[in-house]
Amino acid sequence: MKSLKDKVVVITGAGSGIGRALALNLAGQGSLLALSDVDDAGLAETVELVTRAGVVKVRSDHLDVADRDAFARYALDVVEDFGRVNVVINNAGVALSGDLVDLEYADMDWITGINFWGVVHGTKEFLPHLIASGDGHLVNLSSLFGLVSMPGQSMYNASKYAVRGMTEAVREEMLIAGHPVGVTSVHPGGIKTAIARNARVSAKEDKDATARLFDKKLAKMTPERAAEIIVKGIRRNTPRVLVGLDAHAIHTFAKLTGARYQDIVAKGAGKVLPDKAKVV
Repeated sequence: MKSLKDKVVVITGAGSGIGRALALNLAGQGSLLALSDVDDAGLAETVELVTRAGVVKVRSDHLDVADRDAFARYALDVVEDFGRVNVVINNAGVALSGDLVDLEYADMDWITGINFWGVVHGTKEFLPHLIASGDGHLVNLSSLFGLVSMPGQSMYNASKYAVRGMTEAVREEMLIAGHPVGVTSVHPGGIKTAIARNARVSAKEDKDATARLFDKKLAKMTPERAAEIIVKGIRRNTPRVLVGLDAHAIHTFAKLTGARYQDIVAKGAGKVLPDKAKVV
């Protein structure tokens, strides 16, 4: 896919962060956009921004990606509206911090519903239409934490590893079947978004301290730069896109050290992670 002009692009989680940056980037390239989010105010702002940027056509929908029936209806509505779909970017995602022993099942269901099942729904519902387009591309947002694991991120790791595994298997299936669909798994490092501020945490985590750690020390790249890298990956049909120097460095470190990277991370975690909250 050398050009994204006149391509119909679906983006979930488009109300802020990387999703919004992708929408703006693609609007500038002449793409037709189908945008969704559960944040209606943020989504409306994104629509206003892409409209100012001269988008050819934009559709916006309130969508909970964890709702299977809603996603199925949404996919049919988008195809009916545009007549086709060329690119699907399953970007919507959330975060949950806390040691596994301290997490509540309701929060574990919440993060897997959005981060994993939301991507499954977007992939399964749109994949037949991507195949039918004759020029399709599927992009699923995993994470650096879909390549390496970190303490306090067990369920986030689980969801993002699952996205990576499913996405890579789907790519293999497309190649075997000879379908005209490129597939890319995206692994961002620290991006300046609100994901940490909007995250859920266990009762033993200090949410404000966790958010400050992410915002001040870990989030180094702008969403706009991340969007540029992702779009370049689509054009080049890159199977795996690492976003950020931290993603490249930590991924390389883990490959060099093997499973022992876990021991090194565990030893250093106490110097980096904030103290636990005092539970009354």
